[in-house]
Amino acid sequence: MSERISLGELEELILLTVGVLGNEAYSVSVREELEGRQNRTISLGALHTALYRLERKGHLDSKLGESTKKRGGKPKRFFSVTAQGQLALQQVRESRLSLWNDINPAAFSSIKVRK
Repeated sequence: MSERISLGELEELILLTVGVLGNEAYSVSVREELEGRQNRTISLGALHTALYRLERKGHLDSKLGESTKKRGGKPKRFFSVTAQGQLALQQVRESRLSLWNDINPAAFSSIKVRK
């Protein structure tokens, strides 16, 4: 049996957002996309902490882009989801779908539960 991978909600959202952004996933673009889609704010400090934690866990890779004068010669760090990160997202998705599929419709009478 494979090991279950644990992701917090913010980690899951960041991995998904990096996947959505593809080659344009750097901290500011991830933050803007997350805030726009989730209607919540996230500090760059919290985002950087989570991005580097996901990288240490092996769920993200990063590489430095080109230096630009606009950024004072500092390059952007671009992120991509690794195979391990994709597996983690797949496990989270399957776990959530299993729970949703097993909800008794009578228990959630105010929303439509698809079977």
